[in-house]
Amino acid sequence: MIDKIASLPPVSEMMRESGLEPKKQFGQNFLFDLNLTSRIARSVPDIEKTTVVEIGPGPGGLTRAILMSGAKKLIAIEKDKTTAPILSKIIDAADGRLEVIYGDALKVDLSDIDKKGFAICSNLPYNVGTELLIGWLHKIANGEKIKSLTLMFQREVAQRIVANSGDEQYGRLSVLCNLIADTKILFDVPNTAFVPRPKVQSSVVQIVPNKNKIKNIEDITKLEKLTAKLFGQRRKMIRGILKIDWQQFGLSGTERAEEINPELFVKIARNIDKNLL
Repeated sequence: MIDKIASLPPVSEMMRESGLEPKKQFGQNFLFDLNLTSRIARSVPDIEKTTVVEIGPGPGGLTRAILMSGAKKLIAIEKDKTTAPILSKIIDAADGRLEVIYGDALKVDLSDIDKKGFAICSNLPYNVGTELLIGWLHKIANGEKIKSLTLMFQREVAQRIVANSGDEQYGRLSVLCNLIADTKILFDVPNTAFVPRPKVQSSVVQIVPNKNKIKNIEDITKLEKLTAKLFGQRRKMIRGILKIDWQQFGLSGTERAEEINPELFVKIARNIDKNLL
């Protein structure tokens, strides 16, 4: 079955034949480099034993790499139905290992995909990548079995995901990701690798849920609202954003959000009145 996928025409050729072009409204930037797509796919932990979810497969460059890397099953979620002529050919070559769901990834329910858990591997559309990630973090915190996330983001977003308190890039994403998972940047991807070429550089990030961290979170929604409120005015002192007794948390109130570490955010969220958020 891998031979069938390998024998498919190049992605660029299949795009020309089908008349497919990247669409700005879907945030599409296609990745054709076989070395890069293979490197991303091989980064998925235990891929041969895992069901993988891909968001926005487009013409299927990464899709093919995930299948050729031996994924047990691949569920691809695509909003753009004009990709169907290309993806249908990959479905035929995948011998039952590829299912394509045409719909909005922000609305597709992943809870029944694989009760044993699944991984997410995707070159995320730039316009919805952060929103998708926050949604997945909510699901992980609430018990959904997402084993790992191997995702491509704009480099500045990737840096925010892995940042620690005190770092220039530290923010809401840093807190949420690192309270739920172990995070790292795997490698950078130049903008020259994409069609069309975006103005920004990209990085592949790996996010692996950590049960020992997750158990400390009582209410992910409350925590997210707290981080959104404080980092939404990150240059202001926290006492000017929330009128509470900051001394109970060992703070004077003159601090800014970037000075509060993730563990202290958990403590604040646990004890603050949700109506203040």
